[in-house]
Amino acid sequence: MTRTLHLGAILAGVGTTHDDWRDPDLPGDASVDINWYIDAARQAEAAKFDLVFIVDSPYITPDSAPHFLNRLEPLTLLSALAVSTSHIGLVGTLTTSYWEPYNVARQFGSLDTISRGRAGWNVVTTGLEGAARNYGRDQHFDHAERYQRAAEFVSVVQGLWDSYEDGAFPRDKAAGVFLDKSKQHALNHKGRFFSVAGPLALTRSPQGQPVIFQAGDSDAGRDLGAQIAGATFATPDTSEGAQAYYADLKARAAAKGRDPDKIVVLPGLTVTIADTQEEAERLAAEQEADLDKLLVQLGRPFNYHDFRQYDLDAPFPDLSHVSLNGYKGHAERIIRTAREEGLTLRAAAWRFGRWRGSFIGTAETVADEIERWFVGRAADGFNIHVSKPGAFRQFTEQVVPILQRRGLFRTDYTASTLRGHLGLDVPVNRHSVRLAQVAE
Repeated sequence: MTRTLHLGAILAGVGTTHDDWRDPDLPGDASVDINWYIDAARQAEAAKFDLVFIVDSPYITPDSAPHFLNRLEPLTLLSALAVSTSHIGLVGTLTTSYWEPYNVARQFGSLDTISRGRAGWNVVTTGLEGAARNYGRDQHFDHAERYQRAAEFVSVVQGLWDSYEDGAFPRDKAAGVFLDKSKQHALNHKGRFFSVAGPLALTRSPQGQPVIFQAGDSDAGRDLGAQIAGATFATPDTSEGAQAYYADLKARAAAKGRDPDKIVVLPGLTVTIADTQEEAERLAAEQEADLDKLLVQLGRPFNYHDFRQYDLDAPFPDLSHVSLNGYKGHAERIIRTAREEGLTLRAAAWRFGRWRGSFIGTAETVADEIERWFVGRAADGFNIHVSKPGAFRQFTEQVVPILQRRGLFRTDYTASTLRGHLGLDVPVNRHSVRLAQVAE
């Protein structure tokens, strides 16, 4: 089967950097304006994107980026998009650390039903330790425990999504039979973290179950992604790092008995497009030029550690006293890179406090770079950050047609579900499989 590129749009309202909100074309309340999201989702759908993606985290500080400070809850937002679009996938972030499996199964199952099979769940364990205090805990779950809990959590949710076999509701009015009781199944799960009886009061959608996304980059995060994910939201900042992540994740999946081609790797992507390379480079250099703001962004993977207390031109500081029980993989990569390359704090802020990738230039140049990553097995596609309206229009109107002409990206939808867009199989209901095995 010919491999094709996948594209998602991260709808980030007024932006996850500190300056995007100042764009004159961007409404100042975009992160809470449902019409902004609907317009952006329809634009992505018109360009035949696979999905829109909503990031989330249940903790903020006064220094958080504008979009984080005031934004809509993902499931509520995506339900509105479900009835405002017809084909595009709808992926939302929700933590396994501070929710309950039954609630999550019901919410995402409902979104999947409302959208007729277009839902996806981005499974996270919550990277910011401060979230614990918003949910009645003094301390965040330990990193290892978070991932163990997440694996059981997802297993329970998927079990609940299989509560009804196909054909469970004959709705035979003449015979007075609404439910075929033999096709309803309680879960009766009792595990280390959860005890859930079930069944869930909801049938499966046309895609069987929502697609599981996963974004962890630590060793435990990659292992969980290889175990459960249909797609991952990767964060490497170089093609070499992306290739290493891609190969590692696919190898882990194969070692677990999975088909590695059934995990779609989608790095986040910020692009800067202009008529000339020089103009694009100038625009990129102007973005996020405030060093204080870059230091805040640098501190986020370290639970908003305040880097402003250190000498900017001294070597990157010793953080052995700082907890890494958050965005562990990202934080460890920053520390490792700073040590190996001898970065000062100033250099590390410019390197990691903003996204500064190689997707800068003319539309043709950006398309070339996307193709290079795709062909080189650094990615199966990309999640494009969407906040500045002009930049997204440039991408959909200038870059996407180039990718289509090269035969890398679809010119029209050939499926109506998110699994169909991503080339993923519809999972067979576990109870149907078990009963068929018993019959044999």
